[in-house]
Amino acid sequence: MNTPAVRRVLLCAGIIVSLSMGIRHGFGFFLQPMTADFGWTREVFAFALGLQNLVWGLAQPFTGALADRFGAVRVLVVGALLYAAGLALMTVSSSGLLFSASAGLLLGLALSGSTYSIVFGVIGRAVPENQRSQAMGLASAAGSFGQFLMVPIEQQLIGGVGWINALLILSAMSLLIIPAARGLREAPLPVHAAGSQSVWAAAREAFRYPSFQMLMAGYFVCGFQVVFIGVHLPAYLKDFGLPASVAAGALALIGLFNVFGTYTAGQLGARFTKKYLLSFIYLARAVAITLFLLAPLSAWSVWLFAAVMGFLWLSTVPLTNGVIATIFGVKHLGMLSGFVFFSHQIGSFLGVWLGGWLYDHTGSYNIVWYISIALGVLAAVVNWPIQERAIARPAVQLA
Repeated sequence: MNTPAVRRVLLCAGIIVSLSMGIRHGFGFFLQPMTADFGWTREVFAFALGLQNLVWGLAQPFTGALADRFGAVRVLVVGALLYAAGLALMTVSSSGLLFSASAGLLLGLALSGSTYSIVFGVIGRAVPENQRSQAMGLASAAGSFGQFLMVPIEQQLIGGVGWINALLILSAMSLLIIPAARGLREAPLPVHAAGSQSVWAAAREAFRYPSFQMLMAGYFVCGFQVVFIGVHLPAYLKDFGLPASVAAGALALIGLFNVFGTYTAGQLGARFTKKYLLSFIYLARAVAITLFLLAPLSAWSVWLFAAVMGFLWLSTVPLTNGVIATIFGVKHLGMLSGFVFFSHQIGSFLGVWLGGWLYDHTGSYNIVWYISIALGVLAAVVNWPIQERAIARPAVQLA
């Protein structure tokens, strides 16, 4: 990872995911001002963000395949333009339907073209196999730093210039992805190299492989937990009378410790079996949520929980993608990563939407917290038997 080309790829990938992931990390701060101004229930807001995650995941295999085939730069440029448009249109989305179209559909498509699956394909092809986990950990850490950096910025923007102007400023900031994308240019890939595996053959192979199915099941749980907490934690804390500064501090701590967690996971993934690390992370999340609910609620208990969850937050990302690259190789990494991420986003949709729906119907988030604990234990069990080795291919599947 010491060559100028690899350093350029990692730097630009870090800038891109810092912007794309950092901006979306603060969407929870818009829940209360937007629902108050437009007279919505929390379910309306939660459904749109749930739709965003679902569209993001549904589109990700296709944008990943396009990036694998035509290069990441074109996909990133389109993703940045959609990101800017979606954020700007949120300011005039006065109905639930319009809000679902801007914050849900447009931003979901934008995120599918500007986040991890797109840049990891480039990284996987740019670095040697024994350094992939570390390189992906570095890129993930950069995205985590963006989350840490953007949380106070978004809170201050909403408080200082109002949520409408805040969204417009964020819209302009998202366009910075475009110049950063130039650093991810790759040499053109051959269209039909002799003996190469086709896109459809790669997809069929993956979906028939039990370990790929287990990765998808684990990533579903990851999405459910992190998006529920990221969107609903500020409202949950305010319901208990804690000031907004506590929630802002919590989301900032998640972003900060996420930097250390993803970097550490990438380093450990280069030395230890990744599937066991994944099982540990999911089980540790279940324990952390349980202790958070049992402990007396205070600013310090919230910040301690945020620090622990932050360390575990996206530490699954370099490990999961590293396992995919180990099993299937890197030619179709963007697409296969996208399929696993689709499962993550189904979980994200259910986590954020169920949080709003159950709150509106029960007046509490407790049931969703309990579901998060149970799913964490299940994910720890599911990841344990994954076969973390290159798949045996008796014959190469051609188109």
